[in-house]
Amino acid sequence: MEHRARALDLRGPAALRAEMAALGVDAQAVEALGEKARFRAVRLENVDGRAAALLKQEMLAIGADCAVHQRVAGFDAEPRAVVLLGSRRHYQRLAERAKGQPFGLEAMAREALAAVEGFDGERPAMLRCGERELTLGEHTLVMGIINVTPDSFSGDGLGGDADAAFEQGRRFAEEGADILDVGGESTRPGSEGVSVEDELERVLPVIERLAGELECVVSVDTSKPEVARLAVAAGATMINDVYGLRAEGMIETVAETGLPAVIMHMQGTPRTMQEAPHYHDVIGDIYSFLAERVEAAVAGGVERSQLLVDPGIGFGKTVNHNLEILRRLREFKSMGLGVLIGTSRKSTIGKVLDLPAEERIFGTAATCAVAIANGADLIRVHDVGEMKQVAQMTDAVVHGWQGEE
Repeated sequence: MEHRARALDLRGPAALRAEMAALGVDAQAVEALGEKARFRAVRLENVDGRAAALLKQEMLAIGADCAVHQRVAGFDAEPRAVVLLGSRRHYQRLAERAKGQPFGLEAMAREALAAVEGFDGERPAMLRCGERELTLGEHTLVMGIINVTPDSFSGDGLGGDADAAFEQGRRFAEEGADILDVGGESTRPGSEGVSVEDELERVLPVIERLAGELECVVSVDTSKPEVARLAVAAGATMINDVYGLRAEGMIETVAETGLPAVIMHMQGTPRTMQEAPHYHDVIGDIYSFLAERVEAAVAGGVERSQLLVDPGIGFGKTVNHNLEILRRLREFKSMGLGVLIGTSRKSTIGKVLDLPAEERIFGTAATCAVAIANGADLIRVHDVGEMKQVAQMTDAVVHGWQGEE
């Protein structure tokens, strides 16, 4: 142990640069060396066997590698997944070498490089919320949950009490919420839907008052385009859709408003989603769904930079599904979009800790901290004051602290 060999856990570009600078490396070489240290594994789906063989050849030629099915060596052309293995610089070189190559290699290389750049998420992004702007990437944003429903799973449903909802929103704003998310339809497991009229009656008075009297961005939690349109007219400047913009007319509505929208994954419906949820590959299946919905939204006129994705903790997932999502959350950053996560008081916490909803605050804090460390840009919570502190402390650990010593 004379040389004290130590594997370095350098999780971001700033940490890499700092390590190189501390060694006394020439300033001009720091960036190049940092790029070489950023190893990334990138999975590509549905790759033609011939393309897989060519990818393997090209990656080996530049000092990287590509994991392929064993039958590729026998010239089997069946489409399968491959995993590319290299540094960011390798992906840049692959994109250059792939130009004009057959079997769609050029598009695959571009997509792989974009995934790596999104995963690293170096550049802050701006969400335009009407007259207000929210910056992603500087610090974790906190979204406070305002349930104007009579049957919330967490016990905080306010029914039609608009005054109580406003007071909750005012308190959340004082505690540091960046966004107030107003929902008038319960999506707890087993719940039934409500009519457009009932949902509007619940949310519109609350949204109008919150938007008129507070500085926070106000979001409407709905999957109905009719509700979204009228909520925006009442002052909402964000749309949060648990159905992933799948309702007829929802993409068009979001495009017309020009406002940010959250696309969430859910398997099934609230009434059926927890009836034996099953996935072939939980992360891959959710990622594919979200990517497809993002593509559909952009094709429908929604600006890509105004979209956020949410893997939907608890929406058609088992406890182990939810925990795997949290462990591998950063993979969703590969889309190059902001990632929202909502673990607050959910049943996964209750099952792990054997606690009722009202006693899950520490479990919520743990999951929020893990989510932020793994790339979450926004956390959606019931306990704003407490989780704001969790976000601030986790941000200081993950991104560094700029305050006075």
